[in-house]
Amino acid sequence: MAFTVEQIATALGARLEGAGGVRITCASEPAAAGPDALALAMDPKYADGLAQGRARAAVLWNGADWRALGLDAAIFVPRPRYAMSGLTRLMDPGPEIAPGVHPSAVVDPTAEIGEGAAIGPLAVVGRCAVIGPRARVAAHAVIAEQARIGADALILHGAKICARVTIGDRFIAQPGAVVGADGFSFVTPEKSGVENVRETLGDRGEAVDQSWTRIHSLGAVTIGDDVEIGANVCIDRGTIRDTSIGAGTKLDNLVHVGHNVEVGRDCLLCGQVGIAGSTRIGDRVVFAGQVGVNDNIRVGDDVIAGGATKIFTNAPSGRVLLGYPAMRMDSHVEAYKGLRRLPRLFAQVAELQKAVSKLSGSD
Repeated sequence: MAFTVEQIATALGARLEGAGGVRITCASEPAAAGPDALALAMDPKYADGLAQGRARAAVLWNGADWRALGLDAAIFVPRPRYAMSGLTRLMDPGPEIAPGVHPSAVVDPTAEIGEGAAIGPLAVVGRCAVIGPRARVAAHAVIAEQARIGADALILHGAKICARVTIGDRFIAQPGAVVGADGFSFVTPEKSGVENVRETLGDRGEAVDQSWTRIHSLGAVTIGDDVEIGANVCIDRGTIRDTSIGAGTKLDNLVHVGHNVEVGRDCLLCGQVGIAGSTRIGDRVVFAGQVGVNDNIRVGDDVIAGGATKIFTNAPSGRVLLGYPAMRMDSHVEAYKGLRRLPRLFAQVAELQKAVSKLSGSD
């Protein structure tokens, strides 16, 4: 797949200078760029890399002298990272899934396959499942009974969409993702130690010899439009009502969303985030990697939580959180500074104790 520099600049809505006819077959870091590569040098710190590589064209920072850098053409973008979105979309060929239904796929005769959809090798589509127009289902993926997937979806290799799950348009599931597995719900005949601890914050009570009994999940999962989930993401179905993911939300690899959870619109949940059951997450919430959220709480709109933050109680809208347990980020930074001062403080207290002891002895 090849493009001219002019075609790339037009697709990005960016300013072009120089020879627009230069042909480009790939994007590259500046130092490794060959003559048919578009060097990504969007910051002055990459200028030395351009000298090491052989690129004829580059994406540059505003104000760069492209002629002095030895280039034949240059594209100038005001927001480099946003330009990367358009550039990678243009150059990404996507997975190879042949149109139509592969002969080795198993498709129930009651399933509805939309116009232009593609079902890959060894994929399984269950009873009364609905797959929207132009959706693509890669090899070994499973769409279970009564699941509904919207238009232009992409279900990659080995992903599992379980029974009765409803998904909007332009959904992307990376390999190994599971949507709609049973929720982790178990109960004991008598009050368990866990229940006692939650009530008393520490006292487990007397141990009782009893086994865990499953609470079955009768709900499903509902997902809005333009949602993307990463590799090995797990979204559990609800106990009675559906677990829900709002439109535009993106989940990174290994994110776990528990049963009955409600996640709002345009949220960003990074790797290894875990959200326990029946918690409500607002719109435009961002959780960095390994954030953990307790069950049955509410996290308001526009909350941002730094890496490994553990949220145990309700978080008001707009709050920026960090730490274990979560607190305001500025408060956590001050608390951590105090923690680092503790060894020095202990040494100072010890010296004071010695001095006081000497004074007391002299009396």
